[in-house]
Amino acid sequence: MRRIAVVTSGGDGPGMNPVIRAVVRAADQAGLATVGVRDGFAGLINGAYTHLDARGVSGILHRPGSVLATARSPRFRSTEGRREALKHLDLAEVDGLVVIGGDGSMRGADALSREGTPSVVGVPATIHNDLAGGDFTVGFDTAVNTALESIDRIRDTAAAGERLSFVEVLGRHAGWISLYCGIAGGATYVVTPDAGADVGAIRAAVRRALALGKRYCIVVVAEGEQAGSTYDIANRVCEDLEGVEPRVTALGHVQRGAAPTMRDRFLGSVLGDAAVTALLDGEDRVMLGERCQSVVRTPLSRAWSEHHAPPEGLFDLLDRLAR
Repeated sequence: MRRIAVVTSGGDGPGMNPVIRAVVRAADQAGLATVGVRDGFAGLINGAYTHLDARGVSGILHRPGSVLATARSPRFRSTEGRREALKHLDLAEVDGLVVIGGDGSMRGADALSREGTPSVVGVPATIHNDLAGGDFTVGFDTAVNTALESIDRIRDTAAAGERLSFVEVLGRHAGWISLYCGIAGGATYVVTPDAGADVGAIRAAVRRALALGKRYCIVVVAEGEQAGSTYDIANRVCEDLEGVEPRVTALGHVQRGAAPTMRDRFLGSVLGDAAVTALLDGEDRVMLGERCQSVVRTPLSRAWSEHHAPPEGLFDLLDRLAR
């Protein structure tokens, strides 16, 4: 192993830069050269490479997003597109590839690794925390904390005006963000993609809270397949709640911004370093994750194909605390 490449793919998220920095510096310590791939899988196809060294990644640890930029590439989904990517990797004499991204990125990395060299390892970086093979993905903690800041402010104004507030957070296929924001933000009810929106149950929870003397209620809703659907949910819930007018706030992609938290900087650093170690160990087609503070290696095919859902006990905890 003489040269590795690193690419960030799919949706951007806080914590990608700490991974890049760790990969480059771990590779430098091991005597390996590193090239960065710009613009995700599209850059792999186009051969958009740039040299990276230990000094060149200085000062990026705290920056949002990815200094390599990221994008989705429909062409990479085809055999022809991946064949072109492999050709450029071969021309650049790349022996190992580190793919940083979410489920689509791990799926693409898995396909690429099955069709040719180099060896491929993945680092889970997605705000949705929907990859199997670890407790949390890089970017999740920052996204939750960003959303929580808004929920805290919404709570302040809701308490002053006796309001029912609905807050829409990201989470199209996974309920991690909504559930963690709901528990940490003191929500009355949380809607997740797995459970769906039970309007009757939401209305009952709000009525129970108001009957206990609560001046306001917050309902956190994962965006679901259609962003903005929270407005419809809010109106249906309030149809039989006399005198209650809903307020809806859709946070949207603000959750992808912000400097990464300590937890995401730390996790990104640990997994980026572990990715280089895995390549040096001869690993291929694995994703690195952290479980119970230990680094684990999971086959790429499992990482994106197995459903990673929040523990059921967290829903019970929310119900006990939502009073």
